[in-house]
Amino acid sequence: MLTGPGCHRTAHAPVGAKVLGRSSGAGCQTGPVSDLKDRLRTDLTASMKARDALRSSTLRMLLTSITNAEVAGKQQRELSDDDVVGVLSTEAKKRRESAQAFEEAGRGQSAAKERAEAEIIADYLPEQLDAAAVADLVTATIASLGVADDGMRAMGTVMGALQPQVRGRADGSLVAAEVRRQLG
Repeated sequence: MLTGPGCHRTAHAPVGAKVLGRSSGAGCQTGPVSDLKDRLRTDLTASMKARDALRSSTLRMLLTSITNAEVAGKQQRELSDDDVVGVLSTEAKKRRESAQAFEEAGRGQSAAKERAEAEIIADYLPEQLDAAAVADLVTATIASLGVADDGMRAMGTVMGALQPQVRGRADGSLVAAEVRRQLG
């Protein structure tokens, strides 16, 4: 069974056997592919068939970012769905910031393209928390940690406890601002 480009093991060749002069491990995916990454690939194929240039280019960019994250560091690894959501969140934030910069520079067309890409990326992210939900989470976390009287010294502790709860669902700067407001 071929599991990816560059994998040279066939259905009847044993693992480790050389096929076409290459070892079977070169370029093969060894771990499970994340469901989200698989969905991105499937949607890319569909958008290419539909000749949707914006969606196709955005999905290609996302898959490239995911691949770059997989090969970053000392050892290549498969990203989990949570890791993929982190990459998508980073890309969405880049698009929002770029759109704002283009708007301030008077380049409305480029800003509109960045916003359209951000909307496509948002389709693959978990539902975003609104300000009230973030405020409720911060309040509950401060109460559960018992650090309400510690002031800003507790900022790191509160943010550390909040990050796993809001990752991919809220912008970190908004969460940090709410923590500052409540501790402050």
